[in-house]
Amino acid sequence: MTEERFRELALDLPEAEESAHMGHPDFRVGGRIFATLGPRGEEGARAEWGMVKLTPEQQARLLRSEPGVFAPASGAWGRGGATIVRLKSAKVASVRKALVAAWRNTAPKRLVERYEGK
Repeated sequence: MTEERFRELALDLPEAEESAHMGHPDFRVGGRIFATLGPRGEEGARAEWGMVKLTPEQQARLLRSEPGVFAPASGAWGRGGATIVRLKSAKVASVRKALVAAWRNTAPKRLVERYEGK
């Protein structure tokens, strides 16, 4: 998985937009962040990780099923469900599933209902 593919998958979701905060890209729906890409390394090296906003229960399922790919973010963010995606180890299907869950957790209810089943 590359940062470019992570970006494509995030922006494929209904009404998703790319923005930025703290010097790195984020992905929003309804003005709220549902995923981010980590900062680039020295000399423009690619981001090594992404983050998806999951519930603690969703996070626990991913950690059990793919511990080499997903990890809790540090501190309170991680305890709240913020989940790191190690891009180099991630498969498209797993990341897509995590991004869809994060989008559903964040999008306005009317938007989720409108796109239910798509």
